Amino acid sequence: MTIQSDNPTTGVPVSTELVETSDAEVREICATAARAVAELARRPLSWRAELLEAMARHLDADAEEIIDLADAETGLGPTRLRGELTRTCFQFRFFADVVRDGGFLEASIDHPYDSPMGPLPDLRRQLEPLGAIGVFGASNFPLAFSVPGGDTASALAAGCSVIVKAHPAHPRTSVATFSCL
Repeated sequence: MTIQSDNPTTGVPVSTELVETSDAEVREICATAARAVAELARRPLSWRAELLEAMARHLDADAEEIIDLADAETGLGPTRLRGELTRTCFQFRFFADVVRDGGFLEASIDHPYDSPMGPLPDLRRQLEPLGAIGVFGASNFPLAFSVPGGDTASALAAGCSVIVKAHPAHPRTSVATFSCL
């Protein structure tokens, strides 16, 4: 089924060449995302940080097209959308810095030693990615809480793959922002 949105300013339907994802395609996307978690976990933190920064750069580079599409699909206005895109790019860059710092891993090492209870082992712990993360796009925030945005940025920073259910109110914006990621 072809996806259609409405221009909220004029009420005129806007046709797209986009089609809904089938159940079989959703299953394949989920399986691919699940497999991607292991690949993300193998990558160094510096790679994750560079990925997040590259995503922000691509969103910045396509800002005018993204803002025009989002305005046509949501009627939120270019000023509001420009601020939302700025916030979104900031979130990707912020999480790149968080990843570089590494403190989010909460790594700890307890070295082995002899205790009154007997010898204690070498214990090491750090937080690990949970797995594939689902993000549901919001109708009223097509950039900050949708395909890009804090949920996607934080999941990728943690080493989780992301599956997005784009909101039907802004399908072309969702495709445009996805192409930047």
